[in-house]
Amino acid sequence: MRGALILGLALAPLGAAAQQFTPPAGCTAYLTVQMASCTLSHHFTCAGDPEGHQRRVDMDEEGMTYFGQIDAETQWIESFHLRSDHSERLAPNPADPASFSALIATGRDSYDFRTLSDRIGETRYVGEDRLTGESVTIDGVTLDETAYTIRALGPDGSELWRSEGTEYISRDWRMFLSGRGTVSVPDNSFETDDTPVEFLFPGDAGFLSVNPKHGCGVMMSALPLVLAKVRAR
Repeated sequence: MRGALILGLALAPLGAAAQQFTPPAGCTAYLTVQMASCTLSHHFTCAGDPEGHQRRVDMDEEGMTYFGQIDAETQWIESFHLRSDHSERLAPNPADPASFSALIATGRDSYDFRTLSDRIGETRYVGEDRLTGESVTIDGVTLDETAYTIRALGPDGSELWRSEGTEYISRDWRMFLSGRGTVSVPDNSFETDDTPVEFLFPGDAGFLSVNPKHGCGVMMSALPLVLAKVRAR
């Protein structure tokens, strides 16, 4: 996904202390989410994409970290990880495609799919999302809580990492929003908290800001690539 849209991403200076994210040409931003982990996300749609597709950019204090696209069922269509300089795309014919519609209809959705990368090869993701029956209201936005488990496997079937915890979904936006979880790699595990704190819309102060506001300055022993994956929907 390092094509025209990646090249079109830009920061428009608004003064020494303030900058604003500018979506690529033909794209319209509709939401900025400030999260508890000194990160923020900008969500936008693009005129040339298939119906129901959405794009997202994540940023921290040092700049852009992730750029990804999902479809209407929240499948990971493609991702670009700026810190590790590699991209991934959804492999054809998933064994068990992720389905937002199934989650809403039945309260549970399992998935089993692969991504392909010219740099790191094939990765298999196996997991499940389940509605807990609880809802929360954050900054005036009502979300449904989910419990999740996910495992990432290498080409030889070895486990690269796993995570479990809680997330949120927006039925209106058809997206997942991160929450709290535990991420485990072969030699370590750590806690994450990417819970949304603020939702900002066009016209709001701070909409499309590039400056994270919450939880900054806290030392975190997190792995950027793994965190981007857990947040990827």
